[in-house]
Amino acid sequence: MSGTFRAIQINKTDDKQTAALVELSDADLMDGDVTVDVSHSTLNYKDGLALTAKAPIIRKFPLTPGIDFAGTVSASDNPDYKAGDAVILNGWGVGEGHSGGFAERARVKGDWLVKMPDGMTAAQAMAIGTAGYTSMLCVMALEDAGVTPDSGEILVTGAAGGVGSVAIAILSKLGYSVTASTGRTSEEAFLKGLGASSIIDREEFNTPPKPLAKSRWAGCVDAVGSTTLANVLSQMNYGGAVAACGLAQGMDLPASVAPFILRGVKLLGVDSVMCPKPRREQAWARLSQDLDMAKLDSLTSHIKLDDVIAAGADIISGKVRGRIVVDIA
Repeated sequence: MSGTFRAIQINKTDDKQTAALVELSDADLMDGDVTVDVSHSTLNYKDGLALTAKAPIIRKFPLTPGIDFAGTVSASDNPDYKAGDAVILNGWGVGEGHSGGFAERARVKGDWLVKMPDGMTAAQAMAIGTAGYTSMLCVMALEDAGVTPDSGEILVTGAAGGVGSVAIAILSKLGYSVTASTGRTSEEAFLKGLGASSIIDREEFNTPPKPLAKSRWAGCVDAVGSTTLANVLSQMNYGGAVAACGLAQGMDLPASVAPFILRGVKLLGVDSVMCPKPRREQAWARLSQDLDMAKLDSLTSHIKLDDVIAAGADIISGKVRGRIVVDIA
């Protein structure tokens, strides 16, 4: 492998953060025991926040953002990996405190990697990415809480986004009836194509929440938080469960304890960043079986490394639907 590679690098000078496509050398790689030639990455909402400096995602400078990547091991001092292994990385603070996937090369700890499931390509893995892997963790959390296809309607908030769109595809393939909540009602055909049975305007969840409202949902995958989540909790069926994984609307939760103590509702926090490796491996194995790859392709678009900075602004402004794969190689 050559000694130089292209990467997006974020710097900070006098409290001003800038992002640029630069050429780096192997000396710029961070500590780790596995070096990966990155072939694909993906653009998540968190990556958009990092690229635009809309939130303090980056914890050290300079740093290459990108919380996901897939590629091939080029060198390894870790006994679990050898040159030529196809691998995936999600989370572990990569793209935040450790240089990440928006680069042609990365060096990380082998313990952070997962081997590519059989039959899955690197492009498919990044079409899934952290968003889709988080969706699978949410579905698994609902299953663990006893929510089955016979339990009733499942709500997915932020439905046109990365987490929501993949969640709809997974849930529908598993036989659940899914209602998609979105502020982009023009996406109705897209969402129904993924498997949503009905569409609901997100404004219905944007009013001041009642302690308890009419019960409607057996389960929910929520990527929005704040007032939306509070309203959803008030509308859950007895014994229902909400898998909460995002905060697109805010970190606050203006809710009452009433749903929990009067209806036995379960609020399940889902973390993808520090999720233990065995659970990660289980989620990726499930994704290779329970996600319709044709539907995944229908919700995926591709960009080049040169396009990432502009696309970061688009995802923050709500102009992106589904998943964006970054073709690095």
